[in-house]
Amino acid sequence: MARHDRSQEPLLSLRSAVVFLIGIQTAAAAGILTFAAGSLLPTSALAAGATFGATVAFTRIMIG
Repeated sequence: MARHDRSQEPLLSLRSAVVFLIGIQTAAAAGILTFAAGSLLPTSALAAGATFGATVAFTRIMIG
């Protein structure tokens, strides 16, 4: 049985890459703005993480 060479396949589909890119950009903006508003770094990181999860879920529904 011939083996399929997966070295030329992309790691992520274009749709997944766009969803994650939008999520990362939104999370970075939320984290930076939270930190700039005077919150501590851990609070800003938690805000960024929550924003990333919500944005990925929302974008996945809107694009798909």
